[in-house]
Amino acid sequence: MSETPTNILQYRADGRDDAPVLVLGPSLGATWHMWDRQIAELTRTWRVLRFDLPGHGGAPAHPASSVAELGDRLLATLDELGIQRFGYAGCALGGAIGIDLALRAPHRVASLALVATSPRFGTPDEFRQRAVMVRANGLEPIARSAPEQWFTPTFAGAQPAIVDWAVQMIRTTDPGCYIAACEALAVFDVREALGRIAIPALVLVGSEDAVTGPAEARTLVAGIADARLAVVPGASHLAPVEQPAAVTELLAGHFAQLGHDTHGALAVVPAPPGMPAPQVPQVPPGPAAPQVSAPVVPAGEIAPAAPAEETGAPRPDPYETGLKLRREVLGDARVDEALAEPFDADFQTLATRFAWGEVWSRDGLDRRTRSAVTLGALIAGGHHDALADHTRAALRNGLSPDELREIVLQTAVYCGLPAAESALRVVRRVIEEYTTPQA
Repeated sequence: MSETPTNILQYRADGRDDAPVLVLGPSLGATWHMWDRQIAELTRTWRVLRFDLPGHGGAPAHPASSVAELGDRLLATLDELGIQRFGYAGCALGGAIGIDLALRAPHRVASLALVATSPRFGTPDEFRQRAVMVRANGLEPIARSAPEQWFTPTFAGAQPAIVDWAVQMIRTTDPGCYIAACEALAVFDVREALGRIAIPALVLVGSEDAVTGPAEARTLVAGIADARLAVVPGASHLAPVEQPAAVTELLAGHFAQLGHDTHGALAVVPAPPGMPAPQVPQVPPGPAAPQVSAPVVPAGEIAPAAPAEETGAPRPDPYETGLKLRREVLGDARVDEALAEPFDADFQTLATRFAWGEVWSRDGLDRRTRSAVTLGALIAGGHHDALADHTRAALRNGLSPDELREIVLQTAVYCGLPAAESALRVVRRVIEEYTTPQA
């Protein structure tokens, strides 16, 4: 049995072979089954193709390092099926993939729907911290907290089977792929590029979504020229599950204008050879959700086109490169604290430009290795304040608590037992503070 290529996503196709194609993308931690309640209605008109993110729902665990890489894998999957033009609807991370496709492959996307999506999801620190938590504790804390993030309390209380389904869906996800997706979302920021999207877009959000709520949705609508907003009352983050009838009606109305240019025969319906069957069951049945009225608001002002990129631009100031990298590694809060003291301004400029802009930014070592080297040097020098900062940075750069313990043990041989023992107390304290799940 041949293995599935790493650039092909696990997918499922439903509907007539000769119908226009509509692609549905899932949220992080969810599988294609989050769209189960839309399929019966949507396949009346469209050939619906759903896909799983890497490591989700039994899909091969080939982590993707960026949203753009996920977009490339989706396009490769569609190319294998002979699909050139399609409509696309995605939720959260699935919506980010849709934005990426609209920016990089607008000739492929006929129309776009963005559900619970933002041009920037939270802050980079939030997603890097989530990645650290998963490395240290696995996905169980994320699984336990998912219901309160995805559903309103009323729905969660009335639908325990669906809550259990959501928890199991995350538990079956590959941790490495989940971590990679967190890292991809940490650097996803298309706020300045929204004005380049010329594809008709529906921006759909649950009124009770505390993860990517109405404020983020309005940012998308204000930035995309041909966009309209639909707010679904009584829905949180996973609106297609919580209010399936309202979401289905909005999607059907938005994609009703898909023309013959979206046709693409799905010649191969079964999964590619070697693709495992999904391990997560479909959404459990429940009583029909009450029909709700979802108001649609016209788009706001048309965003100006992004200026053309200049060619032959000089090399960026190492300070700007270093500041960006310093924030990514140490976190915004720590960097802001360091830059806030006027007396230290010259020193901080020197450190940012030289240590981060000239050395940390070099290609010769990856960030994990640079963190390991830095920890060893700080332990040798007894610099415990900086050691605490760089222990946090090492966790953010992908080193596990077990690896940090090994680094300290290694320094005991070359730096001495007292230095390593003092360092061990600092490292242990930071690990406990940084990786203990919140109650």
